[in-house]
Amino acid sequence: MSALPPVVDGHNDSLLALRRASADPAAFRDGHPGGDLDLPRARDAGLAAGLFAVFVPSEDCFGPEAARTETADGYRVQRPPPLAPSAARRVTDELLEAFDVVTGFDGVRKCTTVEDLRACVEGDELGAVLHFEGAEAIAPDLSNFADYYDRGLRSLGPAWSRPTQFADGVPFRYPSTPDCGGGLTDAGRRLVERCDDRGVLVDCAHLTARGFWDVHDASTNPLVVSHSAAHGVCPLSRNLTDDQLDAVADTGGVVGLTFAANALRPDGDSNPDVELSVVVDHVDYLVDRMGVDHVALGSDFDGATVVDGVGDATGLPDLLAVLRESGYSQADLRKLAHENWLRVLGEVWGS
Repeated sequence: MSALPPVVDGHNDSLLALRRASADPAAFRDGHPGGDLDLPRARDAGLAAGLFAVFVPSEDCFGPEAARTETADGYRVQRPPPLAPSAARRVTDELLEAFDVVTGFDGVRKCTTVEDLRACVEGDELGAVLHFEGAEAIAPDLSNFADYYDRGLRSLGPAWSRPTQFADGVPFRYPSTPDCGGGLTDAGRRLVERCDDRGVLVDCAHLTARGFWDVHDASTNPLVVSHSAAHGVCPLSRNLTDDQLDAVADTGGVVGLTFAANALRPDGDSNPDVELSVVVDHVDYLVDRMGVDHVALGSDFDGATVVDGVGDATGLPDLLAVLRESGYSQADLRKLAHENWLRVLGEVWGS
């Protein structure tokens, strides 16, 4: 039986996990048992590379997280207010310093080109791509965009699930469509254009439906959603509807499947007691709708309640093995595991 392919993962919050634990970045190199991902587990799991998010939590600026309100058939989470730019830049700079430390360790490579990523897939280093989950640190006039690009920024989402100067973020609601907020601002359209010009991936995760379609209209690149799931299986506001999935496929883009319990469970609950079969259900739905060329992995390790069927990064081989048992060929597994990310990033960054 052929070996399982190495994985390129579309999203993790491991930098944030280190910060929340007040842990030295060396914990990532040596092992961080409180989190989902570190270098030893990445090696054990065959994780070749990932997009490492810089995310500024709302509680850093406003205190405890927004309250969840139960409804007759689900729940709604109050959307946090916008971040103050000065606070966003301060926390972003702290996380960037951690990223620089982590990518300076032996066995970790900062990836700014597809050649870097391919070397990690073919070799032993763990590749790390710098991603901004929410672009609050970027000035509305984009005057500091080049500075972040020079530090390695190669992927960004205009908003997390709160408003920014560039876009509205989709609130957490179940059941709900993603059509529950505004789209890109004028500054957001300029940001998308700048990303296209400089070869930076625009990530539609956490955007409302209007924001998603605004990116569709403003960008010349494939549509990408780094960590989401199928609305047809779990009607969470953050999951993608069939027309959105069709648009991703039509543009040659990719969806990274998250392992977040509330995005995978049909009942929208955050209870992680979920078997791998539910993850496979989402893979099947996405592949049936878009084709295998447009589906990848976007775990959200260290940023979500990961289903028990995966657990942490060491569960990746188990997932790939179950997918193989479900009928996916070795060629399919290579696409799902890393080839689709390499293809799309090559188109955006230039290969």
